[in-house]
Amino acid sequence: MFVLRGAAKLLFGSGNGQETLVELPQGQLYLVRPLSPKGYSELLFKDASARIRRTAQDFQYQLVVQRVYEEGEAELLAEEEGEEADIDADILAAERDEKTFLLDEALHFRVEQRENGDHILAWRDLSGDVGDVYEFVCDTTVASSLVDQFELSAKQCQYERKYRKPHTLATEDDLQQFEFFDEPPIPQASPIHSPALLTRSIDSIDAMPLHSANTSVKREKAAAGPSTPAKSTPAKSTPVKKERNYSPPKATVPPEARDVMAAEKGELHFYDFPSGAFVLQADSVTATVSEIGNWKYWLQVSTPDREWLGIPISSEINPVFNPEYLSFIFNQFTEDGSAYSWLIRFKDQKTLDRFQEGLTSALWEQQNEMKWAKIKETEQNYVLDAFNDLVLEDQQPEEEEEEEEYEDAEDGGPQSEHYDTDEEDDDVEYKPKDTDTNKSIAVGYKHDRSFVVRGSKIGVFKHTPSNHLEFSTNISKVETPKGELFSPTKVMLHNEDRNLVLQKDNDPNKLYRMDLEYGKVVDEWKVHDDIPVVTFAPENKFAQMTHEPTFLGISKNALYRIDPRVSGTKLVDSQLKQYASKNDFSALATTEKGYIAVASNKGDIRLFDRLGINAKTHIPALGEPILGLDVSADGRWVLATCRNYLLLVDALQHGGKNDGKLGFEKSFAADSKPQPRRLALTPEHVAQFTHETGKPVNFTPAKFNTGTGISETSIITATGPYIIEWNLKKVLTGRKTPYLIKRYTDDVKADDFKFGTDKNVIVALPHEVNMVDHTRLKKPTRESIAGDFLAAARRGSGNRVGGPRTPAAQRLRREDIVDSPY
Repeated sequence: MFVLRGAAKLLFGSGNGQETLVELPQGQLYLVRPLSPKGYSELLFKDASARIRRTAQDFQYQLVVQRVYEEGEAELLAEEEGEEADIDADILAAERDEKTFLLDEALHFRVEQRENGDHILAWRDLSGDVGDVYEFVCDTTVASSLVDQFELSAKQCQYERKYRKPHTLATEDDLQQFEFFDEPPIPQASPIHSPALLTRSIDSIDAMPLHSANTSVKREKAAAGPSTPAKSTPAKSTPVKKERNYSPPKATVPPEARDVMAAEKGELHFYDFPSGAFVLQADSVTATVSEIGNWKYWLQVSTPDREWLGIPISSEINPVFNPEYLSFIFNQFTEDGSAYSWLIRFKDQKTLDRFQEGLTSALWEQQNEMKWAKIKETEQNYVLDAFNDLVLEDQQPEEEEEEEEYEDAEDGGPQSEHYDTDEEDDDVEYKPKDTDTNKSIAVGYKHDRSFVVRGSKIGVFKHTPSNHLEFSTNISKVETPKGELFSPTKVMLHNEDRNLVLQKDNDPNKLYRMDLEYGKVVDEWKVHDDIPVVTFAPENKFAQMTHEPTFLGISKNALYRIDPRVSGTKLVDSQLKQYASKNDFSALATTEKGYIAVASNKGDIRLFDRLGINAKTHIPALGEPILGLDVSADGRWVLATCRNYLLLVDALQHGGKNDGKLGFEKSFAADSKPQPRRLALTPEHVAQFTHETGKPVNFTPAKFNTGTGISETSIITATGPYIIEWNLKKVLTGRKTPYLIKRYTDDVKADDFKFGTDKNVIVALPHEVNMVDHTRLKKPTRESIAGDFLAAARRGSGNRVGGPRTPAAQRLRREDIVDSPY
């Protein structure tokens, strides 16, 4: 007799979002590596069951394989584990006893019946090497009809995930796309069938994933465009299935061109989601960049017999030029909101350079409404460099052990997703007490507190020694001294974190001081009659830890000091720098020494060593408005946030008479500019993010980790439901995809590092505030982009602060919940 370990905690069909749809009660689970030197076949579970279960998310399902024990065997194993099992018995048991996979078409899930009658379920190991597959070999007692039912259910679940609608709307042809006839025959799981000799080619881990042997689109078929699925002669043990066809979106006829800015030939590749590779579509295409109207530009890719691709040129295409691979990678967004990723590879560096200048100049002109030829050559080179994968010259190669540590911090492979449903009785459910959502965070430097703005309320959270958040108090009404209720749009901690400086959206010429000891606004400051406040910042990076009374502010065309101690208006006239032209300033940041960086909606950045004078350095615009700005404490790094990319600028001068000086202190020479680096999600990840959320990338203001006496090592930002952390050292040494991600069920409203560390991030969701451990972030894979919600809810901690009911798998336990009207 066999029993499932922990069966009392698996309440299938109980309405908790984990209903089992179909189950194969007995079989064996293997991991087969036909091309790997690690070993051909590994028996993972000698006795196991396989099932498909519904998750708490709509249209999301899991394939779950669970170890089955003989009666008494589970208890014996628990005794052998001893004290280790007491640390977290449920998690340890799940890691050993259960394998869980998001049921997605990327798995290439398929079923075969061998000549001996055995039924085999197989699917790709997405975290393994090429060719690695999991195989579930059904026991002979399992009926064929049940296996057929399991296969049909798997197709229906993949359909629902892909199209976000019930499978009852699917036709038979719709479901046929989830049959993967082009896959090689499922290899024998038993080690005795291993080939006598195995050979393979191991590519560099940083090699670009172009067309590979297991890619589902054949080279000649892809170039021919859409085709009718055709029968093919299968291997002896493989059932006949129809071939799946992947087709890129059809192109339109290009608009009439006023001027051609670039026209170059190259190979065209299309990013194939299921295989995770760029697949060759055509050996020779012409990529043409044209001006089609007033500050309007077009990219067309064509062959003599076909228009492959046509898109307007804007920042949304996320252009990336990679000189190492002579390639240009970019995104295409269609009218229905779908996103695709393309790659054009050119024959040599000169061809790439010509095309890059044509595309970049078109993009720059579109954003700045100014001719490229009118700017200096140094500024042109600055813009061109920003779109390259650059490695800064003075950075040393990274040690290998850091890469291992990076891997240990997270696991990019499929995770066992489980949670203790017995805790459901401990869950505390809150109904919305208001219609507000969390908007912004102010993280304390002097004291371990964070302040979260939610409408006209401010929640105060304590940072515990165990790196969690604990609700401290709620400031229920933010009112002016005259009793007018308002919702702060900008906040800044001040005067040793004792005060909070606030701004109202409908009164830009005034600021307000809240005394946090009393939880009320005690002062109203009129800054100036004619000069409004766009935003404000501390006098230096760590001024909020001191009694420094003054701070800085900007208007659209002015930079100035605000001193609350002066009578009348608070702007200090002697420390005002006002420009005649409209610079459209948008963001402000300071260094530890009080150097000042000011950015604009035009996309340029000015660096000052003090107030009241002209900028020492002017960093040219790429064209996108700058939404947020941060500076490293020492002034070396300037970090600007645009809507769909970040800009990291090295302000240290290299060579010349000002060698070793910062751009804040001395101007750059006329023939040199600061070295930029454009930080963006890869076009492939942008396409996957958009596929998952239906929204374009829109970053929150990015921030360095910071603290007195520590160096900046990480950058944090968010877009939609994802938080994204860049590793600064990996960025500077040119590592591929140097960022980690974590997905939430709701959009991230604000985020920042805990002061003094890069290991903990404070995240505000619409109705929750969490402190997230760095190790919970993962490499961006199909699994992590889709979202490991069950595992995140099981392991994470957070503070629920109102809002609609969350599914059981994502609800917090009683000790995690803020019991407050906030």
